[in-house]
Amino acid sequence: MATILLALAAGAHAHGGQAGDIAISHPFATPSVPGAKNGAAYFARLENKGAQPDRLLRASTPAAERVELHTMTVDGQGIMRMREVDAIVIAPGTTLQMRPGQGAHLMLTGLREPLREGASFPMTLEFERGGKTEVKVVVQQPRRSDAAASHPHHH
Repeated sequence: MATILLALAAGAHAHGGQAGDIAISHPFATPSVPGAKNGAAYFARLENKGAQPDRLLRASTPAAERVELHTMTVDGQGIMRMREVDAIVIAPGTTLQMRPGQGAHLMLTGLREPLREGASFPMTLEFERGGKTEVKVVVQQPRRSDAAASHPHHH
């Protein structure tokens, strides 16, 4: 009985989901800066357990007017360049990690209210092969290892 309760308690704290062959682990957003109209969301992992590539095509949430798929690179002079992309590809048998200040992320534009530590909101993800799924996004400070790489999202 104690084992069952422990398993239920662990499941209650987990958040993520599945879309076809894509396992979605720990969707999170960083708290927004006061007055900012934009924010960002990430995933600890998007893991493609299948034999075919899949692509995250779009996302939406009632927390923002729009969700854009973005990638970020740092050029030879150390300047960060962010751009919107049509899709985020997850190759078969690979895991994509999204972290503040690195690579891919979801840009939340036109926030309806500030993203506050400890809050959460739903987000619908649409994958080319895996279809649509809804996940719960938790607002939290980046882990210490991510904080140094974090960048503000107030374009």
